[in-house]
Amino acid sequence: MDNWLSNDIFSFAIALVLAGILIPQILLIAFRKKLFDEIDERKIHKGVVPRLGGIAFLPSILFSIAIIVGFNLKFGNAGVWSEMGDAIVPMYFMICAVLLMFLVGMADDLVGVRYMAKFLVQIMSALLIVASGMYIDDLYGFIWLWELPFWFGWIVTIFAVVYVVNAINLIDGIDGLASGLSTVALSFFAVLFYISGEHVYSMLASASAGTLLPFFYYNVFGNAKKQKKIFMGDTGALTTGMILVFCAIAMLHIDSASFTHDYNPFVMALSPLIIPCFDVVRVYLHRVRRHRNPFLPDKCHIHHKLLALGLNQRAALIVIMMWAAIFIMVNVALSSVVNPTALIATDVAIWTVVNIILSRRISSREKRLGQHLFD
Repeated sequence: MDNWLSNDIFSFAIALVLAGILIPQILLIAFRKKLFDEIDERKIHKGVVPRLGGIAFLPSILFSIAIIVGFNLKFGNAGVWSEMGDAIVPMYFMICAVLLMFLVGMADDLVGVRYMAKFLVQIMSALLIVASGMYIDDLYGFIWLWELPFWFGWIVTIFAVVYVVNAINLIDGIDGLASGLSTVALSFFAVLFYISGEHVYSMLASASAGTLLPFFYYNVFGNAKKQKKIFMGDTGALTTGMILVFCAIAMLHIDSASFTHDYNPFVMALSPLIIPCFDVVRVYLHRVRRHRNPFLPDKCHIHHKLLALGLNQRAALIVIMMWAAIFIMVNVALSSVVNPTALIATDVAIWTVVNIILSRRISSREKRLGQHLFD
């Protein structure tokens, strides 16, 4: 086992253990201080559930990475610092960007923050990523665009950061969905970063995936009546979304020659994020078509459709996660032989057709049961 693979495994394990220790303590404090998620007609859950699980995310990730790098430097592997190479500067800027997201998310979970304030912080975080030099400078043939002018790449990057962060936040509608999809995406990124030799980013993705697993357990299998259930809240969603979009942008800077096949970096960057990103667009169009404010929450996401068909939360979670994994595997496998524009257009077509089928089945079920099931 090489040193960097050991680093990835240990960063994953340390983050997993630390998050597993922190989350029960957060639960204890939340119930003592009565810090609960408010219940309204949109919420699927019943009973009081704290929404501060995301507070465990960033400390666990940073501690695991810092301790692994520290041990390497202290005990004879000083070369690890030089091997980090060009990744050091983007990582420092990324930490600053994620820290901003973490703080505004925590403030929102505790006392509430206006959307415009959150939006401005998201733009500030995106600017930090751009300032690091880690911006979208090449679309690798998607919509027939290749290298981008720096100013246009900055604009695209800012849009991408805000878009993905909000997509992860909005997909967090049933137990385990945001954390489950994010774990799948981060695991994929970790493997590809390791294979390509981008070991610092691989360690980041590994630690992030390790942090999400204990939360996933408490979120999906925790019993609210026994005070063992928790939500990630905006703290977790914004933090996770920022790390995911950073990993996606970093994927665009990978040398495709490091892989055995000529995989398209743009497809590899986008594919793990397809479900939340596509769902945001569909929900926006659905709200506009029904003359609703597209920025106000409702119950029209993909998971709401599956619930309206009669699936329970866990069944809906499994279906969506399997769908995400299939998108990733098929897209990456075909990216070396299929034009990226045609491939993503096919994904959009499949997504559209499946949603149309689901909508028709929901309508049929509503008529059969004589009740309204989907917003």
